[in-house]
Amino acid sequence: MKKEEKYEVVNALAEQIKEYGNFYVTDTSNLTVAKINVIRRKCFESDIKIQVAKNSLIKKAVEAIGGDFTPMYDALKGSSSVMFSKSTTAPAKLIKELRRTGDKPILKAAYIESSFFIGDNQLDALVNLKSKEQLVGEIVGLLQSPAKNVISALQSGGNIIAGVVKTLQERG
Repeated sequence: MKKEEKYEVVNALAEQIKEYGNFYVTDTSNLTVAKINVIRRKCFESDIKIQVAKNSLIKKAVEAIGGDFTPMYDALKGSSSVMFSKSTTAPAKLIKELRRTGDKPILKAAYIESSFFIGDNQLDALVNLKSKEQLVGEIVGLLQSPAKNVISALQSGGNIIAGVVKTLQERG
């Protein structure tokens, strides 16, 4: 690969990292062409971009965007494929689905919302990871619940409270 081609690959990877904000690095080595084609087709169906790249180029791409990606560097060994998706859990779910029929792809590392998940043992955690929007929605729901209960109690007991207040006024 010529220097210009490497530069283009690094720039393309860096742009995708910036665009998607999260990515998965997987091991797809020693897979047949048929199996790789199945993975590519399923990625396309799940709106996941997959790109095979040299580890040195992946490292240069993350260095180009800035930030500290050193926790991920140890995972960049052997053959690597990078998966990009707007959904933080879609690649993990796809990897888990593909693993039902074989032992690969193997999760090497993932970068999600400025957090690192290193190793294949993190796959279940990534599958169950909630998005920022889901967490905000849950927090809003939890905050609204007590307020709704108080308002509901006041509305349902409005006649009783009014009666108690009226009785107290009449006594005085």
